[in-house]
Amino acid sequence: MGRVSAVPVPQPRAAAATAATSSRRSLAAALFLGAAGATVVLLAAGRIWAEGAASVGGGSVSLDASGSDVTGVPTALAIVGLAALVAVFAVRRAGRLLVAALLSLSGAGVATAALLGASDTGALDAEAARTTGDAAATVEALSHTIWPYVTAAGGVLILLAGLLALRYGRAWPSMSGRYERDGSPRARQERPVDPDRPEDLWKALDRGEDPTREG
Repeated sequence: MGRVSAVPVPQPRAAAATAATSSRRSLAAALFLGAAGATVVLLAAGRIWAEGAASVGGGSVSLDASGSDVTGVPTALAIVGLAALVAVFAVRRAGRLLVAALLSLSGAGVATAALLGASDTGALDAEAARTTGDAAATVEALSHTIWPYVTAAGGVLILLAGLLALRYGRAWPSMSGRYERDGSPRARQERPVDPDRPEDLWKALDRGEDPTREG
């Protein structure tokens, strides 16, 4: 008698549980990356990005420029990214994809602006002109700190959050879960009227029902 090989039986519940777990993990990762990235950008943009000196009366004066002096783009895009991160859960379907794309673009824009600002001299040159009173003055001994690159790293975190939203966002829950898919509120499940409970009788009368009529 021939041997009968066992055929694996599909496990729909196990597959659904695995998908739900993957969805929760991607959601948690996106929230963490987006919030952490925006926080890093907002903090790093206020730090000193560039340092130098300007010649004044035979001497020199030290100058510095913060990230917000160099460019306001990273801060603005970080705020946009935070708004998009919240909006991801307020919309569905195509709207969610659009918001996720905006989140990704915000992160990419932050990183690009920060890297460009890492070699910028315009802010310090303007500070040198104000300090010396000479419009043609330029900064000397220019150096840049690590903060532009920290800002760029924050932008990359926001970008990763956006990519996760693009990849897994369709399976994430929505803040409008109390409504049906067509947008109408779900009908309340009314408890049967108990004739021995006066409060049930009064509620039935308020609804215009006859509590003495049998269902």
